[in-house]
Amino acid sequence: MSILKHTDWKDTKRTLHLLSQILGKIRLELAAQEPQWAHVMLNVTPGGFSTGLLYHGSHTLQVEVNIRRNEVIVHVDDEQEAASLKDGKTIKEYYHWIFQTLASHGVSISIFPKPQEMKIDAMLDEDTVNHTYRQSEALKGLALFQMALREQRAFISSMRCRKVMPGLFWGTFDISTLIVSNIPEPFPVDKPIEKAAFDEQFIEYGFWLGDDQVDVPSFFVLPYPFLNKELKDDSLEPEQAYYDKELSEFFLNLDTDIPASEPIQRFFHTTFDILTEELGWEGCDYYRKPLLMKKPPTV
Repeated sequence: MSILKHTDWKDTKRTLHLLSQILGKIRLELAAQEPQWAHVMLNVTPGGFSTGLLYHGSHTLQVEVNIRRNEVIVHVDDEQEAASLKDGKTIKEYYHWIFQTLASHGVSISIFPKPQEMKIDAMLDEDTVNHTYRQSEALKGLALFQMALREQRAFISSMRCRKVMPGLFWGTFDISTLIVSNIPEPFPVDKPIEKAAFDEQFIEYGFWLGDDQVDVPSFFVLPYPFLNKELKDDSLEPEQAYYDKELSEFFLNLDTDIPASEPIQRFFHTTFDILTEELGWEGCDYYRKPLLMKKPPTV
């Protein structure tokens, strides 16, 4: 798989990011709260991303962005309606269609329409500026998200620890999974998002699509509490991986083609060893104790 740089699709990416904000805020409104904002994560699907199954009174619902079908789909109970996902259609149009469709099926909810963690002034219900959508670009972006989700699941699924399984964080538009330590670590500044996200020690394993400063996607590993110090360890692999003390993050940039799974897994495992040692977590050998199950097929 070739790399999709930020500059190759930044306008389409911004449209999808803003759509994910609408879906994420619906999920924020309806899902039961979990630590580290785990309840707001969106599901990556074969066709795009969705809120997953939600409840409103006696209703079940889901809102989905399906890139393969070029549709935004609202499911309520046993009914569904779809609107076209197309170039030139504004975020404002998507916003009002989604909420009007939900209301027409008995689901009347409202969200705070200000985009979160994005440098965009327009409210989601008023945004007529962002309207670019090219399916060919969006499909390549979806393939990157699906690849990242597969690699994160391969790393974390068998871990015997408290964890947040991989999903799409719509504020930063990245795929992330967390290993949480159960050690309290209150965030030092009273900011509503950070205060809830950073209240226990954890290690985040993420995948990010790049921006105007860093034009390539990358895997990253972020410890909390932040280390922000020189951290040189010869065990870090693969060789192109590096640590940025200013950001307190390890990075594996994808500069050319997507690497094979093996070096990505080495990046995850070596950073896990380095960071659990730095953070002083105890009993982490148990996390990797093999599961007492036969590998499929079991019958």
